[in-house]
Amino acid sequence: MSTTVRTRFAPSPTGYLHIGGARTALFNYLFARKMGGTFVLRIEDTDHERHVEDATRAIFAGMEWLGLDWDEGHGKGGDYGPYFQSQRDGIYDAYFQKLMATGRVYEQDGAWRFRFTRDGIVTLHDLICGDISVDYSNEDNTPDMVVKRSDGSYIFHFVNVVDDIEMEITHVIRGEDHIMNTFKHIQLFEAFGVTPPAYAHIPLIQNPDGSKMSKRDVGAALGTYPEDGFVPDAVVNFIALLGWSPKDDTEIFTKEELIQRFSLEAVNRSAAKFDIAKCKWMNQQHILRMAPDRFVEMALPFCLAAGMQDTPVLRMAIPSVQTKVQLLSEVPAHLGFIETLEYEQEALGKLQPNAPELLATFAQTIEHMTIFDGHEAVSLIKPLAKERGLKPGAIMFPVRIALTGSHAGPDLGDIIAILGRDETLRRLRLLQLPA
Repeated sequence: MSTTVRTRFAPSPTGYLHIGGARTALFNYLFARKMGGTFVLRIEDTDHERHVEDATRAIFAGMEWLGLDWDEGHGKGGDYGPYFQSQRDGIYDAYFQKLMATGRVYEQDGAWRFRFTRDGIVTLHDLICGDISVDYSNEDNTPDMVVKRSDGSYIFHFVNVVDDIEMEITHVIRGEDHIMNTFKHIQLFEAFGVTPPAYAHIPLIQNPDGSKMSKRDVGAALGTYPEDGFVPDAVVNFIALLGWSPKDDTEIFTKEELIQRFSLEAVNRSAAKFDIAKCKWMNQQHILRMAPDRFVEMALPFCLAAGMQDTPVLRMAIPSVQTKVQLLSEVPAHLGFIETLEYEQEALGKLQPNAPELLATFAQTIEHMTIFDGHEAVSLIKPLAKERGLKPGAIMFPVRIALTGSHAGPDLGDIIAILGRDETLRRLRLLQLPA
């Protein structure tokens, strides 16, 4: 085995990348980066009947979107390829012959079985779960396993171990649902005369109600996150905390900070609870920390997808809602007033009978401002309200409805600045109460 840390993410392309797989990839990535090691992406595509070509592309796309750049694998090359198991049959055949030569496999009903040693207890020294043991003296509980099917194809356990040997993987970090498989893998390593890598089994992800998270549950499919308006760094931050703890109250991390802080010792042994509301909150925190230019860059595609035009006004307006949204997909709804003025009937119903008169007075007040400034215009509302014995909100609310048609959106000063003098005055004088 290599003395340099080498981890791997080895998904099977039988379905789209889910949040559990993404977390496994992240933990392997963080550990490799923390230790100055190598992160390998290997595709376990030997199950031809279940292999989905689109799923392979989705794995690469999901990894790239998260920013989990692998060092070896598809598109990167490396000295230990090929990195698709479907291209490694010659390697597997050679290792199978080693087992044949030492009498560790035998044929039964057309398939080939690996003969376990029956010396008693096999112990796994897991870096997260501690020591776990299985008694191999009882053949009824631990029957010899098939390693080569009757059609000549090899099963997961065999090719997984061979690849870890050939690729000199030093640490296997994967879900705790693989713990029982690991005992089989340890026996294969020993049969090949190779010291097994270090194993670290991470806790499973559960729904808020404690049930096991399935691929159909909300938030399970990674591919939905870009579409829903999540930002990559926020999702990386969120899934890092599904099972790992920084041992203090810090919740918001950049990827670089996660690399610095991550350790296998700080991975929890209990199951992690998935909470989509927490993920959205974390997304909001990352949005709030963005540079405005970066926010514009990331939000603009959602505006264009909603049918808005890419104009200087739109680009100027996008930063005005940076503090208002949890998801990038929410941005267009806050800025629709730029191109289309549609009044919310519920909001119109809340306007007082004197609203048109107040709007006309406000329009007259700001019409002749020497330098037209949105926030300066808003500052004139307070004295205007005081003259009439009103609270400022009594004028701000109808102004907002007149300018946007909605009770929500950017700050009023930003709205006026976005629309400019002429359009602001036109809209203030346009609003009429329903009969």
